[in-house]
This record gives sequence, C-alpha cells and structure tokens, in this order.
Amino acid sequence: MGETQKQWSSINKGTLQYLIVLFVWKVVSGQISYSIPEEMQKGSFVGNIAKDLGLDGKHLSEHGLRIITKPGMIQYFALNFNSGILQTSERIDREAICGQAEKCTLNFQVIMERKLKMYGIEVEITDVNDNDPEFHPWEQELEISETSTLGSNFDLPRAEDPDLGINSIHRYKLTGSNHFSLQVQIDENGIRRAELVLDKPLDREEQSVHDLILTAFDGGDPVRSGTAQIHVIVLDANDNAPVFSQPIYEATVMENIPKGSTIVAVRAVDLDEGINGEIKYTFQTPRKRNSQTFLLNSTTGEITVGGNVDYEESSLYEFEIQAKDGGGLSDRSKVVIFVMDLNDHAPESEVSYLTNDILEDSPVGTVVAILNVQDSDSGSNGEVTCSIDPDLPFQLKGSMDNFYSLVTDNVLDREKVASYSITLTAADHGIPPLSTTTVIAVSLLDTNDNPPLFAESTYTSYLLENNLRGASIFSFKADDPDWEENSRITYSIIGGHDQFPLSSYLSIHSETGVVYALSSFDYEELREISFCVKAQDGGSPSLSSNVSVTLFILDQNDNTPEILYPSTPTDGSTGVELAPHSSEPGYLVTKVVAVDADSGQNAWLSYQLLKATEPGLFSIGLHTGEIRTARFFLDKDALKQSLVVLVKDNGQPPLSASVTVTVVLADSIPESLSDISSISAPVDSQSDLTFYLVVAVAFVSCLFFTFLLVLLATRVYRWRTSQLCDSGSVTFSGVPVSQFVGIDGVRAFLHSYCQEVSLTRDSRKNQFSSQQQTCDTNDPILTFEDLNFNNGDQIVQVS
Repeated sequence: MGETQKQWSSINKGTLQYLIVLFVWKVVSGQISYSIPEEMQKGSFVGNIAKDLGLDGKHLSEHGLRIITKPGMIQYFALNFNSGILQTSERIDREAICGQAEKCTLNFQVIMERKLKMYGIEVEITDVNDNDPEFHPWEQELEISETSTLGSNFDLPRAEDPDLGINSIHRYKLTGSNHFSLQVQIDENGIRRAELVLDKPLDREEQSVHDLILTAFDGGDPVRSGTAQIHVIVLDANDNAPVFSQPIYEATVMENIPKGSTIVAVRAVDLDEGINGEIKYTFQTPRKRNSQTFLLNSTTGEITVGGNVDYEESSLYEFEIQAKDGGGLSDRSKVVIFVMDLNDHAPESEVSYLTNDILEDSPVGTVVAILNVQDSDSGSNGEVTCSIDPDLPFQLKGSMDNFYSLVTDNVLDREKVASYSITLTAADHGIPPLSTTTVIAVSLLDTNDNPPLFAESTYTSYLLENNLRGASIFSFKADDPDWEENSRITYSIIGGHDQFPLSSYLSIHSETGVVYALSSFDYEELREISFCVKAQDGGSPSLSSNVSVTLFILDQNDNTPEILYPSTPTDGSTGVELAPHSSEPGYLVTKVVAVDADSGQNAWLSYQLLKATEPGLFSIGLHTGEIRTARFFLDKDALKQSLVVLVKDNGQPPLSASVTVTVVLADSIPESLSDISSISAPVDSQSDLTFYLVVAVAFVSCLFFTFLLVLLATRVYRWRTSQLCDSGSVTFSGVPVSQFVGIDGVRAFLHSYCQEVSLTRDSRKNQFSSQQQTCDTNDPILTFEDLNFNNGDQIVQVS
C-alpha cells in the first residue's frame, strides 16, 4: 500500500501536470470536448465552459447554466457558477466506467435556460497507471511429469491489468529455479501470455516440488508489478494431454434466460487411462462477473446460467476453460457467449426544464418543458417515439440526444381553458412495444385581455321626485371573465349635463355599482338626466367600457293649482266683474284661469262653485273655468254677487286653491261705480268723509269717460286700417262692460277674447307678453294704445 501511494505521488509530480496542461477542447456542431486523466481529485479543473461558450464570466448566473445528465448516471462534474469553470465532483475511475474500452468518454449536456439552448459536453477520460497487475489466484499449482522433454512449454497464469496501452501488462519475470525459463508469447489480440519452458530434466526423486515466483510488470511510469506463487509439482509420467474438441465455443442466449439453463458444454479427450485420463474442467483466470453469471460443471464441462444475464450490462462474455487430466497435462479452449437484447426496459423520461405557469398571451413556440427520454435497450428496442394528444395546443419537438421540447402550438385563452394536463407518452419500437407516460401540468396565467361588459347597451331608470337624499336609484353589474385584479371592476359616472354639475346630483359606489341620489329631485325643475357609467378593471393597462343611462324623474302631486286670474291683490280685495241687467242665460261674465306646475293627471284642473250669493244664478265650466249666467237677472237679485270658485287638480290626493270673484250687476261703468259705492260704503248721513269720497269718485269717473271718448275718436282711422275691429263703427257688442273697469277689467277682457292662452311655467313668468303674441288679429278686438288707467296707486298701460 505504501509503494502504491509513492507511485501515485510520483505521477502527480510528473506526467499528471503535463496531461492537465494538454487538455484539448473544441466545439463541433454544438458539442464541446475536453480530455482529462482519471483519478483526479474532487474540484480539479476540467475546462472553462463560460469562455468556450463566449459568455461573460462576471454575469454567468444571469444565463442560468446548469448541467443535465442522463437518468441513473453519476454526476461526475460540477459547474462553478462564479467562474464558469467545469470541475470534477467525484472520483473518476476509467476502468470502473468503461472497462477495457479503448476510448472512454462521459457525455452530458449543459443547458442555458435564458436562451433555452443546449450544448453537448464530451469529456474523454484518459488512462493513468493506477492499477497493479494481478494474478487470480496469486498462488497456483502446476503439475509437470518427470518425463517431460526439455523445451516443453507449460502455460502459466496470466496477469490482468485493467489499464490500457503502455500501462497494461508489458513483461513477465520468473525467479526461484534454474530448471525452468520464461517465454512470453503475444496473441493476435496483443495479449502477452507467459509460458514455462523446461530447461533441465526433472527428477521427482531428487526434488518433487519447485517453488517459482512469477512477476508481471506493466509499462507505466513508474512501473507497477504483481506476483504469483507457482508451485511446480513433479508427477510421474503422463504422456497424453487432454485435447478440446474445438478451440472456440460460441453460444447465443437471450438476456432473459432463466437461471440454471445450460448454455454450452465443452468437451476434451485424453487418451490416457486411469487417473491420467480423468479430466477436470475449470475456468481459467475467471473474472468475478463471469464466475457469478455462469457456472461450470468440472466433470461434464456444461456451462449453465448462475446469475442474471443482462444485455444492458454486457452484450458479450468471453472466458477460457482449462481441461486438465490427472497427470497434470492440460488444454485450453475459449468460450464466447453472445447475449441477444430483449425489449425488457421501458423508456425512461426525465424533465430537465419545466415551466408550470405561462401567460395566456405567450407567443406560439414558447418552451414549456424539456425532457430527456432514454431506453436502455438497443436497436429497435431502444428507439423511442414520443407523442402527446394532438388536440392540445402544444407540440413536441425532438432535438439531439433524445431531448424533446414541449412548446405551445396555438393561441392560448385562459378564459376558455385555465389549465392543461399534458400526458407525454414515450413508446419504443420493440415487439411488443413498451411505453411510459409523464404528466405535465400547465396553468395559464391571466392577462388583462377582456374589458368589463354590461348586460345591456343602454339602461333606463325611473325615480319619483321628492326622493330622500342618499336613496338607492339603480344598480349596475358588469362582468369580466379575467382573473383577480384583472377582473376587479370599479364603477364611475362620466358625462352628463353641462348646465349643472352631475356630481351634485348622483353618486355611484365604485365597487358595488349602486347609484345613489345626492339630492332630492324636483320634477318641475329637472325631468330627466342622461349620463354614462364607466366600468374599469384593475388590470395594467386597465380596460373599460361605458353604458348610457337615462334617469327619468317621475312627477308627484306636490304643487297646488295656481290661480292666474283673477289675481288676489295684496290688500285683500278681489276683482270686480260687470254683468249687464239684460244678460241672457249663458252670458260669459268672466273666466278663472289657473295652472298647475305638475304634469299628467296631477295637472288636470277642474273648476266648481263652492259658494254663491244667489245659488243658481251663475254656473262655471268644469274644465274651462268660464263663469256664465245660468238665468235672467231679476229685480230681487242683489247687485253685488260674491262667487267662491274652487280649483282642484286630479292628483292623489288632490290639491286645490280657491278664489273669490265679485260680480256687479250694472249696465254702464258710472252705474257700476255708483252701485259699487252704494254697496261697498254704508250710508252715514252724519259723515262728511263719505260724502267727499263719493263726489271724488264721480268726478274721476267723468274725467275718465271724457278722455276715453276723445281718444277713441282720434284712433278710429288706425283701427280700421289694422283690421282689428269691424270697418263700420266701433262697438262693444258682446264685450262685458265690466271688462274695462280697473286692472281686473283689462285682464278679464284680454283673457276672454284671446284664442290661445299659454299655461306653462314660462307663460306664468311673462303672461302678458305671451298672451298678446298669441292673440288672433282677425277677431274684432278693440286695441288701446298709449292709454293710461289710474286706479288708485296702480297705473296700467295697454298697447
């Protein structure tokens, strides 16, 4: 053991350093080759892969280099990720890996994950002189007859050295006796075989045993050697040696041959009789593997199976059989057993690279997995075909050294299929074929490729006016088939009216899509709101869609009718209407005009008399509000009639308003004034104030009447040309005289003879101008221009 260590140390100092310097690398078709001697220490330098691949060693980790070895193979090499240097990770014994093969190589692959490129690495293991020649067994007996002639040759045990070339057996040396010499023969296959040559006659009586030492030397530097103890026993005369029937026995067996099966029987013949003719068969220099796999019957020469015959371990077995008689003579024959391969190994697949999660928008050709498929059988039994379900959007591409890439072959859509379970089947071409399956699970990662979608293109909602603030109006729901943040929808209101800020009326919950009213709506101010609701997902970049919404405000009966005529003055008095004594039934006295700000049936107005001085004297139109006489006036009828008119809408519950109309029965204005004075002012003979008041009123009325006649005379020509009245004389026929008394009289005249009266809110704001514009100029209407009426403190000018 000490001598071996000294020799190994000498190798390290000499040739090993030289061999390491002579490492050769080259790149041929994507393959890099190195050459190193066996028995290097762990961590020894093999080659600079980073440099050979043209990579920057400083950023090597970014390229994702790693070593891929075949299934079941020992990982002899490791990659230094900091320097990019390939190093040994295990002790490499060339003899254990390759046996007697002339060239011993270790193949593996290096994958660059960043670029998904693969490089084949071949490392040749060169032989070093690390094995001593050995004899099996090291102590043997050799029987030689004393009658053997000088120059006779006797086979000596052969030494074995697993090293190759110059490191294998180079020469033999014999010591211990001067009766024998050594002769070395070289076979056709280059193997040196030692033979013992008899130089001096043997005399058993003089010396029956000769102890010899046979030493085998290899050609390494330093030289290694092994010795065997040879005991030569001198026998009595035996003049016939055994002879085999054939020099080589060949047999072919299947690798699954059962134990105990006979493969071949060797046979030798010895012409001697007795003990000199008894033959025993033995393995000559058997290898340990052969002795365990095959058994030899020493008597019959039958070779049977003793262990498992596996083609993948060895396809050929060679060994020598010796036939030796009882006199010590022997012969040798060679046995060659060929093993036929059977399809007894299913393909094996190993996933070298796998991505379980890929984006659904990954381009066609994206690599999902890289697999290495191997079959230990040979020939067609070792040829493997891999396949997957053709209906899947994936494709299997083959590459060098039985590597397969699983890539995408079609457009992926997570919303249709969220994950795939891909079954890869690897089947060989044997009969019957064997196969294995590998299941690869691939999940699709969501991308924001679907915008939120509403169920409808437009939405319509209705809300009663006078709603509570914060009331829920409507709820929106948009669907997004994406996942997680990409499907998380937020809602917002966009667009709206330019006249008012939409944010002061409506608000939407960003997560639930519920629209709330921020204020109480008034149908009379706002009847509908058009806006858009935007649904936006949480993806990056985000996607959105809009939907149009129309909110209609529904009317409630929340406005009482408003009486436009007769208006109620601020001093509490009511309008006075005149009715001539000669009025016939149906005579139009006046008209109550009212409007309602509501709409629909809430604005349908009806008129009725609640109270009258003379019931049955007057009637009112249910829907027109026209007050007409119901019968002829009688002398007993009071000159002043008070009528209470109720105006009611059709809402639920209905709302109403009332007005008091005073009708004076008189034929002329002075008469009406005197009647009003006599009615409205009680007679007090002792009051001077009452007397002066009556005189003043009479005087003003006379002045007014005189001014009116002068003005009418000067305007008669203009009336004719404008065709507002008849071309004859000016007449007041059909016009109640009371229409010309004060402001109320003017208003009654205009309302009674206008063809169109606007009852909208805008007409109430500017009713005089609108009523003048809607008048029909073809009717016989008397027009007063630049006419001033002085009624107390109020002055009205009518044009």
